[in-house]
Amino acid sequence: MFQTDIPEKDIKEALDALLKKYEAEEFPFQIFYLGGGYQFLTKPAYQASIRILLKQKSKRRLTTSQLETLAIVAYKQPVTKATIEQIRGVSCDYTIQKLLEKELISITGKAETIGRPLLYGTSAKFMEYFGINSLKDLPTPKDFVSEGSQIGEQQD
Repeated sequence: MFQTDIPEKDIKEALDALLKKYEAEEFPFQIFYLGGGYQFLTKPAYQASIRILLKQKSKRRLTTSQLETLAIVAYKQPVTKATIEQIRGVSCDYTIQKLLEKELISITGKAETIGRPLLYGTSAKFMEYFGINSLKDLPTPKDFVSEGSQIGEQQD
């Protein structure tokens, strides 16, 4: 529209000034870097109060099957529906459809196998929903293992 080049240094300085400004206690929100961009979000100290005031019920709650399917997609992507179903042991048609509707997963292409099944991967909305900036921020499988319950180890 204005066809003006703004030096990157000026943009960073303005962004730093805004980040610092909204860290002050007088503001109930802050600027956070999420999903590859910046967003105004409520500060954690105010979230409970605002939720009560607005009487919001989370429309974005995920079922256990949706969370399980989403975890498989996140860690195995790109992945086919058949692979997801093989891991879960149940049909995933409905769950995949719901995750697509919520835009937490997306179709990333087609596999180079017989029938060319669709491949699924996580979306930018997935990153935003879970508050991460990249898939590298996901916990590793070893983070889920509790040291006290290893199979095959002797108890003292």
